[in-house]
Amino acid sequence: MVELTEVTKYYGPKRAVGPVSFEIEQGDTVGILGLNGVGKTTLLRILACGLRPSSGSVSIDGHDVLANPHEVRKRVGYLPEVPPVYGDMTVRDYLDFAGRLKGMTAETVAKRMPVVEETTRIAEVRDIPTRHLSQGYRQRVGVAQAIIHEPDLLILDEPTHDLDPVQIVEMRAMIRNLKDDHTILISSHILPEISQTCDRLLILDDGRIVASGSEAELEERLFLSRRIRVTVRPGAAGVADARSRIARVPGVKLVEWAGAATGITGEPDSATFRVEGEADVRAEVCRTLVESGHDVITLTRAERQLERVFVGLVAGGAN
Repeated sequence: MVELTEVTKYYGPKRAVGPVSFEIEQGDTVGILGLNGVGKTTLLRILACGLRPSSGSVSIDGHDVLANPHEVRKRVGYLPEVPPVYGDMTVRDYLDFAGRLKGMTAETVAKRMPVVEETTRIAEVRDIPTRHLSQGYRQRVGVAQAIIHEPDLLILDEPTHDLDPVQIVEMRAMIRNLKDDHTILISSHILPEISQTCDRLLILDDGRIVASGSEAELEERLFLSRRIRVTVRPGAAGVADARSRIARVPGVKLVEWAGAATGITGEPDSATFRVEGEADVRAEVCRTLVESGHDVITLTRAERQLERVFVGLVAGGAN
């Protein structure tokens, strides 16, 4: 659906983006994650035919953005960070205008309107001028104009910008619902937004993609060690023996005390440890503890979070 090859964008001598190369398959939901000012919006505007790249090639569904921009625009729905609504227009008039601007007939817009209103949940404000809408509704109307012409590719630039917590949850749910009908590209600096809506990540830093893949793949690449949490009911030898035996398991790098639980008698009933290994050491840790008389109550893998991946890539903080 999307193919970029060695794309750059310069403003005078200043490089804003590039060189950037990546592909997005039809049906994927991909997030571009990066700090403010690293080139996310510039890259999206190039894909939406709002900016010409300084060099490189960009194609959408097989159409070059420079050679066939009108064909590309038919296939792309774009929501910029600030929704492009006109305050004096009612929601319905604005969407009719947006559809006609994108080459739809009045009849086609009329048939499409009920679906768009239901998808974006704006039917109740259809006759209200957009200047009277809350930020949440303006953002929904912005999504509605982006999907009115049933684009193959939906580009959303910071779709939860300036929304309150409830509106953010609603916007994420809407994006997940749109995944069945569109290839989606989202940019954000808000980590949960990307983590909860996207299948694959492109991490942008200083105008360049520094890593790509699923969250799990990026964790695998960045963090060779594995962390687990193990809770035990110590045997006769006590907590210190349990910790010592975990530490002697081949591949274990670190064992940290993570707390204890108290039983009905008021005495410590269980102990929890954080364990870091060079590989997945769950099976060997469990076997060692059981064979030495310590009952294993829980043993879970402590997944690295997207925040750690992000900081590790753009700020050098992989620890």
